[in-house]
Amino acid sequence: MSLTESGSVRRALIVVDVQPTFCEGGELATEGANAIADRVAAYAATHRDRYVTVLTTQDWHIDPGEHFSETPDFVDSWPPHGIAGSPNAELHPALADLNPDARLKKGQYSHGYSGFDGADEHGRTLETVLSDAEVTAVDVVGLVESHCVKHTALDARRAGLAARVLTDLTIPVSPEQGRLAEQELTAAGVDLRDSSTL
Repeated sequence: MSLTESGSVRRALIVVDVQPTFCEGGELATEGANAIADRVAAYAATHRDRYVTVLTTQDWHIDPGEHFSETPDFVDSWPPHGIAGSPNAELHPALADLNPDARLKKGQYSHGYSGFDGADEHGRTLETVLSDAEVTAVDVVGLVESHCVKHTALDARRAGLAARVLTDLTIPVSPEQGRLAEQELTAAGVDLRDSSTL
């Protein structure tokens, strides 16, 4: 759906945590994540005219407390990742030409699962950035579906926005966690769509 077809809908693309730290070779890798980074970059380059704004989020951990653990349970605690200032916390090289309208960093001193926990370099929260752009709907893509993508989409719904997760432009930590995430998203009114059907 293009902006002209969408009428009063003003849609944002939120690219969640597409960072080397979550890709093969990173500190908290998910198999297939590098391919997702490439697909997100290609989609954004081809379909930018669908969106009034394109935003990125990054895990940018300084001292996130219990979020980091030397003996992680991979539910509430994790190996150190997304370390502020490290190369693997930067945006994935595949996004070098994305030129987002705002870059939000999250999780400096907390878990920071949701993009709505973050802020840009001007201190604006994601909700403020979206409000300033008069956004009414969001498409959420990136890494990973079962965690930060899910939480960002759920918070978008809580903020009163229509929300879609583009399922071919994200990946869960595991198929089982992906199924659970998609059940939770669907229950909250998030639309799960393949980008090729838009």
